[in-house]
Amino acid sequence: MSSKEEIEQSFVTLKQTVPLLVKHKISAVPSNYALWYTYVSNESPKLNEELDAAVESELPISELRAKDLYRSYVSDTEEVNAWDLRQSLEGMMIELSQSLKDTKSDTQDYKKVMDVCIDDLSKVEKEGWSVEEVLGLVRNMVKEAQTIRQSTMSFNGALASAEKEIARLKAQLEASQQEALYDALTGLCNRRYFDSEIASKMVLEKVSLGLIDIDHFKKINDNYGHQMGDLVLKAVAKKLQSCCRDNAQVFRYGGEEFAVLMPGFDEKRARHMADVMRRSIEKITVKDRRSGQSLGDITVSAGVAQLKSKEQQSELIERADKLLYEAKRLGRNRVMPI
Repeated sequence: MSSKEEIEQSFVTLKQTVPLLVKHKISAVPSNYALWYTYVSNESPKLNEELDAAVESELPISELRAKDLYRSYVSDTEEVNAWDLRQSLEGMMIELSQSLKDTKSDTQDYKKVMDVCIDDLSKVEKEGWSVEEVLGLVRNMVKEAQTIRQSTMSFNGALASAEKEIARLKAQLEASQQEALYDALTGLCNRRYFDSEIASKMVLEKVSLGLIDIDHFKKINDNYGHQMGDLVLKAVAKKLQSCCRDNAQVFRYGGEEFAVLMPGFDEKRARHMADVMRRSIEKITVKDRRSGQSLGDITVSAGVAQLKSKEQQSELIERADKLLYEAKRLGRNRVMPI
């Protein structure tokens, strides 16, 4: 294709992109424009599948959902940043590890020399060493002491340098975490993603929210250890994800609590889905391969609420949360309202 043809094609794509932004009420920020431009140009079939599904469902696309799609199919900036961060961490650890090995080796050599010198010192009086011989021994001890001092100073310098690097990487990780959309442990969308998604769905006539909490999770950690606790969280998250249907989406809300956003669901249908999830989780058995321990009888409690007319986002969440605690109070392993 010639340059002229490429320019003409880009204008055709542009004319098709802008109306889509207007039609779906999407802000024309660069990332959204790039996302829909890629969609119109059909450069990424997987992106087109996801956006087609979103358009067909007629559900609003949240700001973070659009950002997530942009990162997944259009931009590789985050991948590059993550790689750079990993490289910095690995480089720092290798350098620090080598400094530690060098210092340890120098210390062992120093100990051997000092042992010999101490043996020689015991001979000074017994064998009647000359002044020159004693001074030579002292000079050797001073020389070795200076060597180990230099080695220790080098290691302390490496530690100081590593401390600065750790502070820098910590700040970078915290900034990266602010941009994160997924929970690192379970792979589910995180609380930040949830806040964006529920805000975008508040314009719908019908939407329900389920809050689900693992029963007796503290006892699991106390009796089986945090390793088992993490495995339980992963297993429950996976089961919740597999139970989602018809645009329902599960999020790690915090700790051992999950949120299930169900656009287009009334309370009865949402409660049914939550109960299907509850019964499915009852069948889970988690095994820790390290310890050989197995854990079954995992249960969850849930509270489900449907959005009321003119209700605020915080009010919907609060109602679902109160129903969750009511389920806990009544004996756990149940969905409220009955």
